[in-house]
Formats: sequence, C-alpha cells, structure tokens
Amino acid sequence: MDVEVRHDLFKGKGVYAKKPFLKDSIIFQEDPLVSCQLSWNAAYGYLACDHCLRPLETAQENAGRLSGQLVELPYPECCTIDKSKITKCPYCPVNYCSEECKMEAFDHYHKTLCHETNGSHPLEQLNEAWKKVHYPPETNSIMLIARLLSRIQQASNKEDAIAQTLEFCHTTTDKSKNLAHKLLGEKFVNQIYTLHGLLVAAIPNEGIEHLLTFDGFLSLLALIGTNTQGVGTSAIANWATKAENLSLETKDKEVFDSFLDQLYQQMEENVGDFLNNEGVALYRLQSCCNHSCDPNAVVKFMNNNHRLSLVALKDIEEGEEICISYLDDCVLTKSRHSRCKELMNNYLFVCRCDRCNNESDQPDETSEEDDSMSD
Repeated sequence: MDVEVRHDLFKGKGVYAKKPFLKDSIIFQEDPLVSCQLSWNAAYGYLACDHCLRPLETAQENAGRLSGQLVELPYPECCTIDKSKITKCPYCPVNYCSEECKMEAFDHYHKTLCHETNGSHPLEQLNEAWKKVHYPPETNSIMLIARLLSRIQQASNKEDAIAQTLEFCHTTTDKSKNLAHKLLGEKFVNQIYTLHGLLVAAIPNEGIEHLLTFDGFLSLLALIGTNTQGVGTSAIANWATKAENLSLETKDKEVFDSFLDQLYQQMEENVGDFLNNEGVALYRLQSCCNHSCDPNAVVKFMNNNHRLSLVALKDIEEGEEICISYLDDCVLTKSRHSRCKELMNNYLFVCRCDRCNNESDQPDETSEEDDSMSD
C-alpha cells in the first residue's frame, strides 16, 4: 500500500501518503467488508448485483426504464454489461452479475441469510419495517447490519471478524443512542424496538449475543450511521462515459452531445435525481480517512461496482494526510457555522480543518442564504 493509517490522540485514525500523488491519480482501491443495495432502490426495480451492485440491465434497458420511453442508443459497443454472465442463487430469488459474485456472497454471508421469499421470514419483515421508517431519499439500510453479522457467523475465525467490526464502533452508549435517533428521525424513534426484535429473530445469535443486545443494536446503528459510504452504479452513465471518449468527428460529437443532453433531461423529468443503483458499504481503509472542508481526495466508483477508488483532487505530498469530505458539494459551499452544525448533527465532532480555522472570524449563525439552500 502507498498509504498508511496513523493514530492521533486528538483526531484518532487518519490516512497518510507514503509517497507523492499527482492530481487525478488513484491513491488506492478497496473492496468493502460488506455492501448492500438500498431497500427502496431495489423495490423500485433498480436492477443490481446483490453482492457488488453492478448493474444487471444494459444501458439501453436502463435508459428506457428511466426515461419511460423507447430509446435507441448509438454506439451500443460502449455498453459494458454482459447479461450472459448473470446468475441467481439456486435457493432464493437473489441475482448476481457473475458466478464469482454468487460464490463470494454465499461463502461470506449469504449462506446464513438465504431463504425462500414468502413474506413471513424475519429478514423480509425487517426490510419492510425499515422501509416504513426510512423513505427516499435513502441514506442507509439496516440490511447492511444483517450482512455484517452474518459475515461474522460464517467467518472461519469469529474473533477476528468481531474485532474487524468493532474497529468501526467508537462511540459511547449515549452517543450511539443519539446517532440511532438521528438515523431514524424523531418521528420513527419508537420503531427502534421493533427493528431490534426483528433483527434478533433473523440472525443466529451464537457467539454474537453482545452485539444483539439492545445497546449492541444501538452501537450497530451508530456504526452504519457514521461509517458507511454511499455507492452508486449506472449502466447508462458508464455507457455515456465510454461513448464520450470515442474519437468522433466534430459534427458527430455535436449530434451525440445533443442526444445525451436530451436523454438525461427525459430521465430526470421521469425519475428526478434517482438515476443510479444506490447502495451503502463499509470500507476498512476508507473509513479511516478524516474529514476536511477542503478535501484533497474524493471517492469514486470507476469499476461500476462496489469497488471504491480514492482519487486525488490535488497534488499530495509524501507524509500529507489524505482527507475526504463527509459533506456533499452543496453543503461544502455553505458558511463555516452551517458546515460545523451539519457535522455535529450527523457525526458528533467539531471540524477543525484548515478551512474552518481560516474562517473562524465568520459569525456563529446560519446565514439567510444557507437557510434558503437548505429549504
């Protein structure tokens, strides 16, 4: 690895460069400990591999579904989805993009979770209960906890698997409770007992009894609330990127750009911002990256699956800390006070990055412009 994790008494873990990185270079790539598709995203027919989230429909099928119209895409050779490799679990209706994903899922967690779909299984009830308290736009999924616990149950060394999980848990019981309430929203806080009961019924508890207590469940909710990374994959976006890189004549390029603009307008009119297969995942190395309001790295999904690529936003020197932003681009444009408020609400820390320190003379109040953007 060209990076290392260091421990700091004040900030905790951090990722540091062991060599220089140029802007736009890949710092590292990483597969997750576990990942899963968001519940409503799957329910609305966004077809993705149940293991790695790779799209299971061609770019043309994807464009037609999202736009609600018959679409004929030019340059079909730019579509990278090979539907001949799609396979399914022989024991349940779950689909995978390849035999490799099917076997990896079964060996790591799916053997524990596999069940016939009849609406009465505790896992199905857990998923439906979660959907009733976590409507779109989604940010997380309780099914990630189910996979995380099943991974422990199927591990050859349970102690190591538990230790890997506990690496993500670093909050007190009170903080875990606050984060769990934030994740569910005050309107649905009382449903936390229902979710806990359904999870306990769904997962074999031998060897992980401490994780399935109510306090353990709060810690797991806090874990996914503060450590998960959103994952997005798209057949049409991947096709568009490859088509845009074709060597086209100027006139052909203009025709293609016009077609692509019109297509995205049609898709957005039909489904709004919900263009991607969306999921969440837990990454051991990426989760060690600290936040900065002026980050020098960004997360991308260049393989159109759950494999994460961390890419340099600017030149990075050897020994420099590699920081990402926990905030989206819109929030990053807001005042220091608004950014810090968002970070405290969602991650329970006060940001002391260079940008925030340089803006320390700004008033400690939310500006009217920020309020307008939030609305």
